Amino acid sequence: MLPVTASAQQAPGAVADPETAVELDRMVVTAQKREQQVQEVPIAITAYSGEFMESLGVSTMGDLSGYVPGLQVQEQSPNNPGFVIRGITSDSGAANVPARVSIFQDGVSLSRSRGASVELFDMERVEILRGPQGTLFGRAAEIGAVHLIQNKANGEFGGEVELGLGNYNQRRFSGVLNAPIADQALYARLAVFGEQYDGTVDNLSGGDLNGKDTRAVRGSLGMLIGEMSRIDVIFNYQRDTPPGTDFRSGTIPNRRGSTDLFGPADLNRGDELGLDRKVYGATVLGDFALSDNWTLDTISGWRHFESTEQFDADGSQIAALEFAEIAEGKQFSQEFRFNYDAGGAFAGFFGASYFFEDGSQTVPFTTDERSLLALLSHDPNVRAAIAQLGLNLPEIPVLLPDGTPNVNYPLPPLPLPLNPAHSESFSNYGTTQAWDVFADGTWRVNDRFELTAGLRFSREDIEAGYQADPGSAPSLLGGLGAGVPMPGSRNILNLATNGRLTRSGSFDSAVGRLVGRYAFSDTLSGYASISRGRRPEAFNLSPTVSEEVPAETVDSYEIGLKGSLGGNRFAWDVAAFRYEYSNFQTDIPNPSGGTPLFITTNAGNATATGIEVAMNGELAPGLVGFLNYAWIDATFDDRDDDGNPQAFAGNRFRLTPEHSASLGLDWQLPFGAGHAFYLRPSYTWQSRVFFEDDNTAGLEQDAYGLFNLRAGVRLDDGRWDIGIWGRNLADKEYLIDAGNTGRLFGTPTYIPGSPRMYGITARLKF
Repeated sequence: MLPVTASAQQAPGAVADPETAVELDRMVVTAQKREQQVQEVPIAITAYSGEFMESLGVSTMGDLSGYVPGLQVQEQSPNNPGFVIRGITSDSGAANVPARVSIFQDGVSLSRSRGASVELFDMERVEILRGPQGTLFGRAAEIGAVHLIQNKANGEFGGEVELGLGNYNQRRFSGVLNAPIADQALYARLAVFGEQYDGTVDNLSGGDLNGKDTRAVRGSLGMLIGEMSRIDVIFNYQRDTPPGTDFRSGTIPNRRGSTDLFGPADLNRGDELGLDRKVYGATVLGDFALSDNWTLDTISGWRHFESTEQFDADGSQIAALEFAEIAEGKQFSQEFRFNYDAGGAFAGFFGASYFFEDGSQTVPFTTDERSLLALLSHDPNVRAAIAQLGLNLPEIPVLLPDGTPNVNYPLPPLPLPLNPAHSESFSNYGTTQAWDVFADGTWRVNDRFELTAGLRFSREDIEAGYQADPGSAPSLLGGLGAGVPMPGSRNILNLATNGRLTRSGSFDSAVGRLVGRYAFSDTLSGYASISRGRRPEAFNLSPTVSEEVPAETVDSYEIGLKGSLGGNRFAWDVAAFRYEYSNFQTDIPNPSGGTPLFITTNAGNATATGIEVAMNGELAPGLVGFLNYAWIDATFDDRDDDGNPQAFAGNRFRLTPEHSASLGLDWQLPFGAGHAFYLRPSYTWQSRVFFEDDNTAGLEQDAYGLFNLRAGVRLDDGRWDIGIWGRNLADKEYLIDAGNTGRLFGTPTYIPGSPRMYGITARLKF
């Protein structure tokens, strides 16, 4: 999709003359590792400029997803995002589970979920590629890639400052300063961002929930080498310290006796809940001209993240399921790519890359065993396990009649004491080394027809680990979570391991694509592609299980049309696709009931079919608009390759609406010389989604839409911008997730979406 902006020839910040035809900006993208106009790329791609995102107030991945057909982003917190492209979800936080959707920042992978959510400030553009992109982007791009391209230092002196205030005590600041340093050959750029607002949900146990506190800084240097070569060095740092996430129980009332999912919460530990996450790294980009036809591109990346998140998994004031997550990861990557383009019949590239990643996820668990037993007493499996001990466990009310926590409820059938402060923990580990060689080229058969083919071969050495430490004290409930009651043992959720369990393996693979593109005219082209995507093998490890989960593969068949009308004042594209999955991997609750709480399993075969439409253009002088729509039918097949019925037969993929759409306008009304009023309404809508692959009734969100608006005035050719904004102006109540860890213990939890938010901003460019 083209950005809804004026032509690239128009000066930045200039106000369009309503009597002059506006030509849409034919954005240049690098999706195929060379500069091309977006309408010429034979891929389903949405590309937005930084100016477009700024105009709509897009600063997070969640904001962006509302304007990209086929993309959904679920943000429980910056530490726990879920990315969905065409029905495939990538959201596991386990260190030994590979991603399906690649998030790249200037060519460096951010795909490990705990470090993937970054603030979108001072951006050049964003490219979202849908469909398998293994040839172009490598591992983890099974079903698509999101490429974030940041602004680089340049030879002009200038910058901007923006301040904002809003409801929920929102404060926002961003700033950019760019300057040449030495004889137009060395440049520097500094960009900063900060946003904070109080939680949108009151917590009766203290503090608030679902807020934001993010600070980020980026420094970059650009150096020209001769006339045709350049090196960029970029440093990024972001820290997030928001309050806790509102995991809300739908079965346990708060102290006021209410189970309203959109009223006050009542989560234990109050202000102790929340996240402390740091993400930082360095990137070195090299672009070297070897000759008139050959260039060498190098990408060196180093990243590190560390996070600690405290959350209340039972979503109530009872001290039954108190969890934390401590995650850490480091990675290094290096890519060398040789590009050839002589302006003739052939253009392409070949190269090699190396990727190293090492990470861990530790989950501490604390509980008041009296509250936990009261909660579990409603689970028939737990009641059966207790019966094996010769004890008759009644269903114990979780709360007393006055709504206070049931920590002193008498338990006459149980003669042994219950510990009010039990604790234990488990950890998973993952290390990956991957070597890739790749090649991709386009042969222009004639002026209208071209063929593109690409291959990538990978060798991956993977090691997975799991460890469960002994709990704090012997427990009457020992072994219950693992389905092996052992009263007096020290662990409830898991069986302790004798040190770290490990399993490793080496795997070879190949993915590729074949694309044909035909230009029917200068303003209309079509393409057809066949490609394969792959999610690498994974290991399931626990005290009782050690197994290899085979690689997940997807075969993709896609056709598309791209065109423009009215002298390039209106652009559109349509894509239709079909995916066939083998060894589809999904996370399910651990059948043993123990830890890890969720395991990756081979759910068999699945199929997805869909259509995506994107349109934008000038509707009238000074008025441009856009419309996106996606339909996707993504379901598990009835039977596997051997003809056996599948457990999830006919179920829809989680987090995947069948229909989704967005539309918006940018209306500018000039007054005086270089001044204009602007009005930018937008609306995003999606149909019902299930939050689990088993499509459990009640763990779903019905169709809903959100109305957003930005309005203001631009003065002095855009040098000043003063505006007001509002998101979810109708104050629609909706859920972004349901089920979660609490589901394993008979009390699913729900996370409400953001309510109405609004504010004012002022920006100065210099």
